Amino acid sequence: MTNRIYNFSAGPAILPEDVLKEAKEDMLSYKGSGMSVMEMSHRGKIYDSIFKGAEADLRKLLDISDNYSILFLQGGATLQFSMVPLNLMPPKNKADYIITGSWAKKAMKEAKRVGNVNVAGSTEEEKFVRLPKQEELKLDPDASYVHFTSNNTIFGTQYITEPEVGNVPLVCDTSSDMLHKKIDVNKYGLIYAGAQKNMGPAGVALVIIRKDLLERSSDSLHTYLNYKVHVDGESLYNTPATYSVYIMGLVYKWLLNLGGLDKMYEMNKEKAGILYDYIDNSDGYYKGTVAVKEDRSLMNITFRLPSEELEKKFVAETTEKGFSGLKGHRSVGGIRASIYNAFPKKGVEALVEFMKDFKKNN
Repeated sequence: MTNRIYNFSAGPAILPEDVLKEAKEDMLSYKGSGMSVMEMSHRGKIYDSIFKGAEADLRKLLDISDNYSILFLQGGATLQFSMVPLNLMPPKNKADYIITGSWAKKAMKEAKRVGNVNVAGSTEEEKFVRLPKQEELKLDPDASYVHFTSNNTIFGTQYITEPEVGNVPLVCDTSSDMLHKKIDVNKYGLIYAGAQKNMGPAGVALVIIRKDLLERSSDSLHTYLNYKVHVDGESLYNTPATYSVYIMGLVYKWLLNLGGLDKMYEMNKEKAGILYDYIDNSDGYYKGTVAVKEDRSLMNITFRLPSEELEKKFVAETTEKGFSGLKGHRSVGGIRASIYNAFPKKGVEALVEFMKDFKKNN
C-alpha cells in the first residue's frame, strides 16, 4: 500500500484504501468461509447476505423507500441507454432528452431507435461549456420521461439541482457523481449509474426504479432487457457480477462509517474548492473550461494551459511525479483531474503545489 500513486483517472477510478485493505484480508477466505467471494455461488447463504447487505446500506445512504426497487445489473450505463427507452417509452413512445455532453448524446441515440426524442435543451453549439438553464428547456408535458446526465465527465459540468420537469418522470444517468452527495430519490422515476467511477469496480450498473413504472415494461421485450424480470428475480435472473457488488457493498459501508453523504459532500466541496481557487487565481495561466462557475463539476475538474505543447509537458511531468490520469479526454484535449469520493484531499493539495512549480518554471 506504500507505493500507491495519486490516481486522477476518470474511470475505472480510485477506490477507498480501507475498502481495498478489507478486500485484501478476505481475498482467500471471506470471513473464515474458506472461499473467496469470487468463488461463491450467487445463490448461497453467505453471498446472499453480502448482496442484500449492499442493497440495505444503499437504502440507508439515500433513504430509498420501499416503492423503489434496486437492481445490480451488467452491461454498464451503456446498456441502460437502451433499457430505459425500451421499458419506459411505451405506450406514448416519446421522451425528452437534455443534451449536455457526449454520454447524453449516446443515450439519445439509443432512445431514437425506440421512439420520438425531443431535445428539450442542448448546449452542443457552445461545445458544452455550460448547462442549459431552466428557462431554456422546452419540455413536452406529455413525454414518457425526461432524461438528463447529472455530471458530464468529459466537459466538467455538473447539475447542482435537478431540472424541474413537472409531473413527467425524471430519469438520470448519475454514473460519474452517484453518492457524491445526498439526493432526493423521490424526485426521480429512475436513476442509473455505472459503478466504476464513484462506487466500485467496473462490471455493475446500479438501477433504482420506481415500482409503478414497471407496468410499462412489456412482456414482449427480450427477457434480459425487461426491468420486471430483474425486479422479480431480485437482480439474480442470471449470475451477477458477484465480486464487483461485494466491493460496492464495502464502499457503501465506508460512506456510512464516514458519516454519510452529507459529510461526503462537504469533503468533496472542500477538495474541489482547493483546485478551483488556484486555477482562478493563476493569472490566467490555467483556465477552467466551464463558462459558468455554478455549473462546475466537483468530480471532474477540466482546464487548459497556454498551449498544447505545455499541456503535453504538464502531463509528462505529472506522470514522473507519481500522478496518473490527468490527460483530458481525447475528444477535447486539455487537462482533467477526476477527484471522486475516494480521492484524498492531500492529493489535490499535491497537484496544486505541482501546478505552482510548473507555472514558475514554464
